[in-house]
Amino acid sequence: MKKCPATYRRVNPKAEHNSEISDPRVPQMRERGLSAIHQVCGHADDKADAVPWDRLQCPACGQAIPAYRNPVPTVDIIIALGTGVVLVKRKNPPLAWALPGGFVDYGESLEQAAVREAREETGLSIRLGRQFHTYSDPDRDPRQHTVSTVFLATAQGTPVAGDDAGEVAVFMEGALPVLAFDHARILEDYFAAQRTAA
Repeated sequence: MKKCPATYRRVNPKAEHNSEISDPRVPQMRERGLSAIHQVCGHADDKADAVPWDRLQCPACGQAIPAYRNPVPTVDIIIALGTGVVLVKRKNPPLAWALPGGFVDYGESLEQAAVREAREETGLSIRLGRQFHTYSDPDRDPRQHTVSTVFLATAQGTPVAGDDAGEVAVFMEGALPVLAFDHARILEDYFAAQRTAA
């Protein structure tokens, strides 16, 4: 049997950014809810997401397809508001307070993701500053290996909880709640940098 060098290209059928993929099948995939394109035989597959990441097969020839398990990019945002920082209380596990943030959508930049996540979780239109630091400890998120780029931002107004945030509040350094993920370390680094810069 001739070896098939095929790979899958993941597609989010609901995302408009997929239009940048030069493949005429993407609009039809959106309509049918399909999730992946086999790049050699051209099959669109609606079951690829249900198959373990390391056991993908070509739907045409059955050949095993090389798959790579990579860390997932995320963003977290330290929003300075008044004399404190904005935190959200998560509605989904892990249940704890956390920095606003989340996963980067396909087709958006880190900066766009940070602005979107801040707006969705706090209702604030933030003024994005610089990147603060990147945190990549494989154990930082109990769900999977994520790499988070942390942004500094400012905002005005009153935050309102939204999306998967059950509550939102502004906290001072000396009165932080129990935090999810590695956000206690992130804020420790942030406040230390603030004192050094003062």
